Amino acid sequence: MKASPMVWTGRALSALFVLFMLAASVAPKLLGMPVAAETLVGLGWSADYVLAIGLMELAFVLLYIYPRTSVLGAVMMIGLLGGAMATQVRVDSPLFSHQLFSLYLGLIIWGGLWLRDPALRALFPFRR
Repeated sequence: MKASPMVWTGRALSALFVLFMLAASVAPKLLGMPVAAETLVGLGWSADYVLAIGLMELAFVLLYIYPRTSVLGAVMMIGLLGGAMATQVRVDSPLFSHQLFSLYLGLIIWGGLWLRDPALRALFPFRR
């Protein structure tokens, strides 16, 4: 069965999210890069949380990739991003570049999933 342009767009959005998370967030944390610990400490968190957060992010991304658990992965990732957004608000980071960045990622996560999953489109139909 041939996938529609809408499904391919959803796959592309999802792939962009997955690649971004793996390269910019998960890898620095799991590889023990100093920037990961420095960032958390700068936000008021202990550097001891770097590995745990990196493992959670990796688990949620893997759940998101697998079609049968993609909705669960999206929900779990949104929970994590909500905490990230709350942290950015707490330290009074810039609004559009930092505080709302989790919202932007959330829109990409759910937009990609909605475009590539007919069951989700049936559950949340777009009406004119």
